[in-house]
Amino acid sequence: MKIKILCTLGPASLKGEVIERLDELGVDLFRINLSHTPLEAVEDTIDYARRHSSVPVCLDTEGAQVRCGQVEPDVVLEAGADVTLTAETVFSDGSALTLWPRSVFAGLRVGSVVGIDFDGVQLRISEATDGHATATVLKGGRVRSNKGSTVEPPVELPALTEKDVAAVQIGAARGLTDYALSFASCSEDIAQLRALAPAGAHVIAKIESRPGIRKMDAIIPAADAVLIDRGDLSKDVPVEHIPYCQKAIVRRANRWHRPVYVATNLLESMVTNKTPTVAEASDIANSLLDGVHGLVLAAETAIGIDPAATVELLRRAIEAFEGANGSHVLDQGHPQLHLVA
Repeated sequence: MKIKILCTLGPASLKGEVIERLDELGVDLFRINLSHTPLEAVEDTIDYARRHSSVPVCLDTEGAQVRCGQVEPDVVLEAGADVTLTAETVFSDGSALTLWPRSVFAGLRVGSVVGIDFDGVQLRISEATDGHATATVLKGGRVRSNKGSTVEPPVELPALTEKDVAAVQIGAARGLTDYALSFASCSEDIAQLRALAPAGAHVIAKIESRPGIRKMDAIIPAADAVLIDRGDLSKDVPVEHIPYCQKAIVRRANRWHRPVYVATNLLESMVTNKTPTVAEASDIANSLLDGVHGLVLAAETAIGIDPAATVELLRRAIEAFEGANGSHVLDQGHPQLHLVA
């Protein structure tokens, strides 16, 4: 079985020479993340990747998620402060903050708690109307642009945004056959994407929420492959439970004979450093030992300092796994130790 490498394209990798190098290194799929790619840039991004590589391109939808809008650098919300939430586009200084999609406001209630970004910022809604809400900061912290947010109690959101629908239509017109559905929560979500995508398209279901975990026995067989996005899942599930969720999803995907990929924090330190941590190397090895079929680089190749070096390291980690998997004795006479499988 060939372990696949999936790479997210972004500012760091959307350069001809970088894409060509990633192709040489054996990347299997390029991912365009619609959560960070304007609709008007989708067609050009597809065409640019294709001019420099024959690697297939996958459109990864925004899906049923809530995100904040653009904020000024280093915005910190202080506990006790009041914040205006709006469906309008604003460049936030911390006093007002965009939330999208607009439909999220229909589900906000007095007492709803909104979590922003990964730093644990929490807001409690004190007033809510269509497209507007007032909130008090329960737990302060740093907020960054375009980051995923959570709402408790959860609000109902469409499986595909208007932008997703338009992007899939662009992808279909450009002949793309690979699509990923973010925040898949039921098998019907998969069917909705299949109905929009070209006939025979390869659909990856991303499990990254509590509804996805609860419905995974229906989602996995409905998809062609499964992707575990541990980052967004950690906004919905306590971080200490994420490794066990991963193992449960991998077991079920293998039972249904569906390829399963793992994303988020694989080589996060290499976003800013030239070498990974030992913990990251262990995480990759343990994911492969669990039975995953592919590894997904996100920030590492989208905004990292050296996307090609990150892929080279991941390739070496896969080769180490393949070598260890075929070895049954510890070869102490060789400078490259082969671990007992």
